[in-house]
Amino acid sequence: MLARDQRTPFSDWWWTVDKLLLAAISALILGGVILSLAASPPVATRIGLDPFHFFSRHMLFLLPSFLVLIGVSFLSPKQIRRLALLVFVLSVILIVATLVFGAEVKGSRRWITLLGVNIQASESAKPAFVVMAAWLFAESTKRPEMPATSMAMVLLLTLVALLVMEPDFGQTILILIVWGALFFIAGMRMIWVAGLAGAAAAGLFSAYLLVPHVAGRIRRFMNPASGDTFQVDMAMEAFWNGGWFGLGPGEGIAKRSLPDSHTDFVFAVAAEEFGIILCLALVGLFAFVVIRTLTRAYATEDMFARFAASGLAILFGMQAAINMAVNLQLIPAKGMTLPFISYGGSSIISLAYGVGMMLALTRQRPRTEVESMNAAGVARYA
Repeated sequence: MLARDQRTPFSDWWWTVDKLLLAAISALILGGVILSLAASPPVATRIGLDPFHFFSRHMLFLLPSFLVLIGVSFLSPKQIRRLALLVFVLSVILIVATLVFGAEVKGSRRWITLLGVNIQASESAKPAFVVMAAWLFAESTKRPEMPATSMAMVLLLTLVALLVMEPDFGQTILILIVWGALFFIAGMRMIWVAGLAGAAAAGLFSAYLLVPHVAGRIRRFMNPASGDTFQVDMAMEAFWNGGWFGLGPGEGIAKRSLPDSHTDFVFAVAAEEFGIILCLALVGLFAFVVIRTLTRAYATEDMFARFAASGLAILFGMQAAINMAVNLQLIPAKGMTLPFISYGGSSIISLAYGVGMMLALTRQRPRTEVESMNAAGVARYA
């Protein structure tokens, strides 16, 4: 057992980290292992790979992800800001490189191969962007004369422009929602929030008019008879087949036909094999992580930690909500992973980075430490 009077980095971390939040995240990671084992073998077999190919790679990515999660949770808010700036710059460079050198898949360029590893740079850009935007909004509350809000807008437009060029409208909408939420949390006027919402709606309508595959997905959602809805139909059938308690591990039928059963539609596989009860438990875990983080964030007096932790929680929760809503045919189909549950190396490592920052920012630091951080921030501009 660690005594409270021990002054080591690990003991300081252990006595200040939110253990309930860490336990909920660990439960999601464990759930991802079980569901990867359930959902991925039929997909691998169908494309001529070893049945446990995707499961083995999922486990392979978990080790560095866990190290990233725990390592980042040790950082101070100042170190988090610096790391986020570095990660964001590197991610932007990789997105630009993807647009130039990346392979085109289904009309989009989202992946680039480096040293034999496929990287989706937009995944790592998301949590870093949220932290950078939160830092700028926090500075705007300390120094109203500083053009921090304008800088945050430039940051948003830069990332959105790159994502639209890929194109990846799902990630674009997610980024806009989180940025708008941070904008609101920072106390900006409702007229600006309404204006930004209108601009986002206009952008979505423009995408509907100008981008064929976006228009196709929206039309299929509004009128299923207008196009191929095989995946979402199979997902809904999986929910009906599973009922409350599921058909049992390995007994699912939908995963044998769903091309993306291990990624976009793993929630449907969970419903069919383990039942709606497990799905509700997953929803409860995601909700707990978000609410717990928001509660801890608003208990801190450090404005940067408050905004950044809130933004990261909203990013985490919205990504999970979008994936589950697609599985339930509540919104048009969009390829977005279910955090820690779906297969995907870039996604899992980036989620670990984001969640690690959530754990770091919600640690119960002594009041004197928070006051010294705020004083240091004020002294920079004195």
